[in-house]
Amino acid sequence: MTPAIAGFHDGPTGTISYVVADPRTRIAAVVDPVLDYDARSARTGTRALEPVLRHLERERLAVAWILETHLHADHLSGAQALKARVGGKVAIGAGVTTVQARFAPLFGAEPGFATDGRQFDHLFVDDETFAVGDLAFRVLPTPGHTPACVAYHVADAVFAGDTIFMPDAGTARCDFPDGDAATLYRSIARVLALPPATRLFVCHDYGLDGKRAVQWETTVAAERAGNIHVKDGTSEVAFVALRRARDATLALPTLILPSVQVNMRAGHLPPAAADGRVYLQIPLDTF
Repeated sequence: MTPAIAGFHDGPTGTISYVVADPRTRIAAVVDPVLDYDARSARTGTRALEPVLRHLERERLAVAWILETHLHADHLSGAQALKARVGGKVAIGAGVTTVQARFAPLFGAEPGFATDGRQFDHLFVDDETFAVGDLAFRVLPTPGHTPACVAYHVADAVFAGDTIFMPDAGTARCDFPDGDAATLYRSIARVLALPPATRLFVCHDYGLDGKRAVQWETTVAAERAGNIHVKDGTSEVAFVALRRARDATLALPTLILPSVQVNMRAGHLPPAAADGRVYLQIPLDTF
């Protein structure tokens, strides 16, 4: 069974969300939904979700799963806002517990904040399989960018998260806590060992800062032939050296502070304070 795949690019964050549907049963999964966040006003919104919701309604799709490829640092997850509208189980890789344990103290999480992943409806273990209608999904572990990274493999398609980008954009950074370039190299090798015609759908693209149109679909063959960081013949030693040198030049993502606090809660906002308002924590002189 070939899935029906629709991608939705969010310009402000460069994130691509996907709807992956079984054409026969009309059951779908949504991958990496986005919640709007205006850093100047600290207001949230659902503008980025509206095209996804319109597509689901137009195609008469029922959502079974809302899938996160990792705990994102560049956008707030729209998982709970989407679930409130259309249902579905919110899921992520089991490695999210490592990320929660790392960031909960840093952001002064509320007493009783659990670091066992219970905020999510399901935590996937490596190589776990699950169904979306008649579609059989497999969870590929892809740590390196973060310990929680997974990719979702269905038929001839892989939703790669931040593991690998379009060939001319390279690969994900590895300088976040518990990231590791050697681990990412091995994760990418696992993905690129799939058949050459396997389609790869990336989580981010920025159009090379306006030098080309935004793209989000490539193939294993194209990545192996031309990825600027990790094409065929690139050794692990060379990749690690390149990745570390590049990471040393990168600024932190603009929305990392609000994003991590929301995303470690599976897209839930922090609990309201006594005055009824929701607050985010900004740790000074830490990053």
